[in-house]
Amino acid sequence: MSDDTIRLVMIGRLIRRRRRLLTVLAVLGALVGHGTSLVFPPRYTTSASVLLPGAWQERELLTQAEIAASSVVVDRAAAELDWDGVEGSDLRDRVAARVTDGNIIEVSGIADTPERAQQLTDRMAEQFVTYAARVVGDTTDPEAAARPEQLRQLVLRTSRRITELADAADPGQTVESVQTRTELAKLRTALQEAVTKLDQADPAAAGAGLVVMGPAARPDGEAPPTRPQLVAAGALLFFLLAVVGHLTAARRNRRPRTGPEIAAALRSTPLGTVDVPGGRPAHRPGDHGPWARVSRLLGAGTRWDVPLPRASGDEAGRQLRYRRVCARLRDRLPAPRRLLVVVPDGDGIALRAAERLADVAGNDPRLRVVQVPVPRPMVPDHGGESGALVVLGAGDWTSEELTGLAEACADAGHEVVGVVLAGPVPAPPARTTGRPRDAAVPTLAVGDSATGGSA
Repeated sequence: MSDDTIRLVMIGRLIRRRRRLLTVLAVLGALVGHGTSLVFPPRYTTSASVLLPGAWQERELLTQAEIAASSVVVDRAAAELDWDGVEGSDLRDRVAARVTDGNIIEVSGIADTPERAQQLTDRMAEQFVTYAARVVGDTTDPEAAARPEQLRQLVLRTSRRITELADAADPGQTVESVQTRTELAKLRTALQEAVTKLDQADPAAAGAGLVVMGPAARPDGEAPPTRPQLVAAGALLFFLLAVVGHLTAARRNRRPRTGPEIAAALRSTPLGTVDVPGGRPAHRPGDHGPWARVSRLLGAGTRWDVPLPRASGDEAGRQLRYRRVCARLRDRLPAPRRLLVVVPDGDGIALRAAERLADVAGNDPRLRVVQVPVPRPMVPDHGGESGALVVLGAGDWTSEELTGLAEACADAGHEVVGVVLAGPVPAPPARTTGRPRDAAVPTLAVGDSATGGSA
């Protein structure tokens, strides 16, 4: 698994086999999201637009947006609202301003009710317009404030003087007199245009031109994240974390899962795979108590990273698989012998498969089933047996545990002649009418040479 690519079929297998656990975790995440929504009250947001007429540079617009969300404007809006227990410092995180297209600054406010959100936004827009006009109109230098007015007066006096000069010029129609009057008229026009541009460039006039483009709309829904969004996000987050955790644990798991890998750890040869209908997940010794029962109820002990063995289809196919394993086992033995069938303690699926394998084998070879604790394996000494057959489930044991089991067999004088993998498959549906399916299938003799096909 650690070297395999994570494919969609693997994720589908995880969801299918751990659906109860994933469902419980998703529900837990939804409850966490619901609790989070109770901690954070619902919020409502709305906005109002303020138009800045004239030509504004981008930096100037950004400056106006900063002014709109400044603490001075917020404090003025809080003082005008006069909400109980709410000061300007409490509202600074609830207001914002940004520049949009067309020299428009959008002022937004957030509150716990739609009415308060609308009131806060309207007061912020009004206080922004008032304060902006005051900022650009006020100055701390009286001389600088008087200079534009002095310049206007000087231009007016100059214009009047030009008019007097034009009237005093030679009223004749000579070329020199006409040119003089024309030049004086151009000069007077240029001065008037300069005064007009000066008036347009007046900061006080520009600041006074800010316009609130209507009252803020009353919000008709909560601002995100809403309670349903938090619930859905919590469920999805817990589900994804569970899936990622399962995949990470599977990639870090070094337990052999295939027949050749398990046989290599046991230093033997795989003889095939058999299935056990309606089998429950294997449980190791000591898996008792309330937590173990909850784990079994949620399906946490179900192996999901090991592909299910291909089902035999019916009882006849299943019986044929067991017979083929027995036939391969006889081919590896020089003469009819007695073998010890070693099953790891706690592997219920393997135990059921070993017992059925012993029934199918009969006396050729004669099989004796024993359970061996894997942490400290102790295999019985041979009492007429001249070898050991290991039956176990895939993916339940580490390479070190399998190696220890093979060494325990060798220490007891048993040669591991083969390995059989057992896997659970869904039980066939119960038949309530008609003749039982098992009765319709004749029992096949063990002595027949049925070696075709793969088990």
